Formats: sequence, structure tokens, C-alpha cells
Amino acid sequence: MKGKMTLHYDQESDYLEIFIEDSSPTYGQEVGEDITVFRNKDTEEVVGIGILNFKKRTKSLASIQLNLPFNINFSDLKV
Repeated sequence: MKGKMTLHYDQESDYLEIFIEDSSPTYGQEVGEDITVFRNKDTEEVVGIGILNFKKRTKSLASIQLNLPFNINFSDLKV
């Protein structure tokens, strides 16, 4: 998938969204406790992830490490 990455954090609800691409029609699928994966309705491709209780999952906001419910292979990226 190629596109811009958008991050949005809502401090009040402690919710982080990470999306790639535009705001094409998507649907969410809960894949774990407080974790939602968003897919493009037409292609079924994963285009985003939502993480509820984001701060609770990090020890320090200076160094963020998350266990994502899918694999990312950066060696497949073409620049």
C-alpha cells in the first residue's frame, strides 16, 4: 500500500489512530483487547489501526513500543 500516514491521538479518550491512505470507506474489526484494525471496504486491505488506552500500553511516550496484531515487512517497501 502506498500513501500518506496519518496519526491522530485523542488525549481525552486515550485513543490513537494510525491510517495509511485517504479516508476511503473503511470498516473496523476488533482483533484484540482495545485494538481495532481498519480495512478498505473495496479491497479488504488493512489501512489503519486504532488503539484504545494507548498511554496505558506504553511505559514512556519518549520510547513507544507496541505489539501490533499484524506483521510489517519493511524490506518489501519500494521508495
